[in-house]
Formats: sequence, structure tokens, C-alpha cells
Amino acid sequence: MSRNRSNESGFSLIELSVVLVVLGIIMGVTSVSKDVIRSAEFKKIYSRHIQAWVSAYSDHIDRQGVVVGDDATTPTLKVNQALNTELCDTNAGVAGELHSYMDAAGIEMPSGRAEGREDRYVYQDTNGNPQEVQICFVNTNWSDQSGVSIARNVMVIKGLEPALVRSLDTTIDGRPDARFGLFRSSTLAGSTTTVSAEWSVDNRDTYGTTNSANLDEDQIAVVTAYYRMSQ
Repeated sequence: MSRNRSNESGFSLIELSVVLVVLGIIMGVTSVSKDVIRSAEFKKIYSRHIQAWVSAYSDHIDRQGVVVGDDATTPTLKVNQALNTELCDTNAGVAGELHSYMDAAGIEMPSGRAEGREDRYVYQDTNGNPQEVQICFVNTNWSDQSGVSIARNVMVIKGLEPALVRSLDTTIDGRPDARFGLFRSSTLAGSTTTVSAEWSVDNRDTYGTTNSANLDEDQIAVVTAYYRMSQ
């Protein structure tokens, strides 16, 4: 039997072009969607966790008359009553921990990671690997634009990947700057330099190193930031 070859036709160049265009649009939309989702996650970390802890800190002052960790009978105006002594929550519920001070004052803490881990927030970094933000407070040296340094109470925010830390800095101060503003690198908060500085890592750096050899499957390097409190 003979075939009718006139019925055996392939895709035309126009049809292939249309398919390629559609695939390109789908890939572009997918890429944009990922960026939109990450941007929304960064905003959620800021509003639901960081700003929520700012409110909890302020509520403690309103109710107790002193900053968290201070003594109302002999106030020092310093977190933990000392310079450079972090108040964290390494063992929830134990006296002297951040959680216990908030509980004693009747402060409702942000939901955080889980009950007893309200100071933590889990997110995925740009490579899709798990990272954890941790909130602490400390009284530390804080310098102004002229390089004059005085003791200030700050929120310590640990576990910030580069993209997240720059997003938070832009949200709080209008632009990323590790040296100036209310939101700074923990290593530069008390610096006497009068020039701006970049954040020390970027998304090429691998967790635990700064070798600019980040692979797709690696956790991304993280930094610690200070957020100055009003009191």
C-alpha cells in the first residue's frame, strides 16, 4: 500500500516560533513570580516578626517602666543592666531569659517559630535552604555620623541572608548602608568612620565562609544586624 505523503506534514517555522515564544513567556512569569513571592516573604518577616518584637519591647517599657532585663528598683537604662551583654532566649522559660522577662510582664510575644521559640523565625534563603532569624536585645556602643559613640539599646537580629538584610535596610532606612541609619551591621554600629559601608557578604557567599563560591545547593552566608530602639 502506498502512503499519501501530502498528509505527512511537520511543524512549520511559524508554529515552532509560537511555541518558543509561549515557553519564554511562561519561564519569564515563573521567574517574576519567584521574586514577588520572596519580596512578600521579606515584608512578612519585617512586619510580623521584627516590628512585632519592637512593639513587645515598647510594651515592656510601658508596663514595667524599664527596658527588658533592667531592674525597676535600681534602673540602669540598659538592657540586661550591662554593656555588650546580650539578652537572648537560649533556654525558654528559664529566669533571666528574654522569654521569661516578657512572660513576667504579661507581654504577648510574636508567634515566631513555635511556642517557647517566639524569638525565632524560619525562612528559605534564595537557594531554597532553611535559615533561621533570631531576636535578642543588647546595650552596645552606637556612633552618630560624626563618629561620636554612646551606649544605646538595640535589637540584635541574627541569621539574615544578604538579600533579606538589604531588603530590611531599605525598608527601615530607605537604602542599604551597613554603617549608618537605625539598621546597621553589628560590626559597624559603633564604628568611628564617617563614610558609608557595604554589607560584608552577598548572595555568592556560602554559609560559614566568605569565599564567593556559593553553589545552588549551598546555604547562603548570613549576617547579624542591629536595629536601634527608641529607649
